[in-house]
Amino acid sequence: MQLKELSRQSEVSAASIKYYLREGLLPPGLSRHATLAEYGDEHLLRLRLIQALRNVVKLSIGQIRILTELIDDSQVEFVNLLGKTQSLVLGYDFKETHEHPLTAGVVRSRGWPDIDTDARQALNAHLREMDSLGLAPREEVLDGYAAAVDTVAQQDLSSITDTGNRDEAVLTVAVGVHQYSTLLVRMLALAQTSASIRRYSDDDRRQTGARN
Repeated sequence: MQLKELSRQSEVSAASIKYYLREGLLPPGLSRHATLAEYGDEHLLRLRLIQALRNVVKLSIGQIRILTELIDDSQVEFVNLLGKTQSLVLGYDFKETHEHPLTAGVVRSRGWPDIDTDARQALNAHLREMDSLGLAPREEVLDGYAAAVDTVAQQDLSSITDTGNRDEAVLTVAVGVHQYSTLLVRMLALAQTSASIRRYSDDDRRQTGARN
C-alpha cells in the first residue's frame, strides 16, 4: 500500500507517519522510485504500537525510539526486550543501589531467579526510600505482598505468547503493564478502604454499645 492508504487504514495522519519515518520509529517502506514507497502489514502494526505507547501509556518520542530500536535489534533477547518495556512503562527512575536485605530475602523465599534486573534495582531503591521515611516493612508483610503479586504475575504472563512478532509482544506488554498495574493499585485501594470501614465501623458500634 502507498502512504495514503497506510494513513487511511491506520487512522494516523500522513504528516504523523512522515514524522515517525524521520524520527526512525517507523521503518522505511519499499522504495519503488524517488517519490514512491510501498508499506505493508508490519508498518500498520508498528503504527498501532506507536499510537498506543503515545496515547495510552504516555511515553515520549524518545522513550518510544528506545523500544523500537530494541525491537529492531535482533541481538536483543526477547526476555530483555520485555524487561525494558516494563521499565519504561512503569517509569523506573533510579540510580544503581546496593542490594536491600529484604529484596534478597524475598527473592530466596519465592524462588525467583537470583539475577540483577531493572525491576530488582527498582525494589531496592524503593525499600531504601521507605527506610529513610521510617516506613520499612516487616519481613512478614513483604512476604505477604510477594505471595499476592506472584499470583498476579503468573496470571499476567499467561496473556503473553512469543509468536515471533516483537512489535506485537511489546504492544501486549506495554499496554498490559500500564493498565493492569493501575488496576492492581486501585483494587488494593478499594480493599484497604473496605477493610478500614469494616474494622472501624465495628469499633464504633462496640464503643456506642459500651456507652449505652
